[in-house]
Amino acid sequence: MKKKFADSFRGLKYALGHKAVRIQFFLGLLAILGGLIIRLDHYEWLAFIICITIVIASEVMNTAVERIGDYLNMEKDPKIAMIKDLSSAAVLVSSFGALIVCILCVIRRLI
Repeated sequence: MKKKFADSFRGLKYALGHKAVRIQFFLGLLAILGGLIIRLDHYEWLAFIICITIVIASEVMNTAVERIGDYLNMEKDPKIAMIKDLSSAAVLVSSFGALIVCILCVIRRLI
């Protein structure tokens, strides 16, 4: 069990070495700061944390898919490019969902 956690934390350290993952972590921290400023209730915090977690996990998985694609074929391959695009689309979809949750929480405070 200890080795599995060590492997996971090594993977997280590796993921944080990638700019896209660091950007998502930074945006997640900004969302948390914004949540503190507008004083989210318990359910809104739950939604925020779930959204932040999904976006960051999506970005980490996208990074893994990109590395696998690069490992399998360093040349431009349309099939690998499509797989990378699909993985990137998952990050985009989760980010849009998180943005909608954020907007709804902010609008609720303004009304």
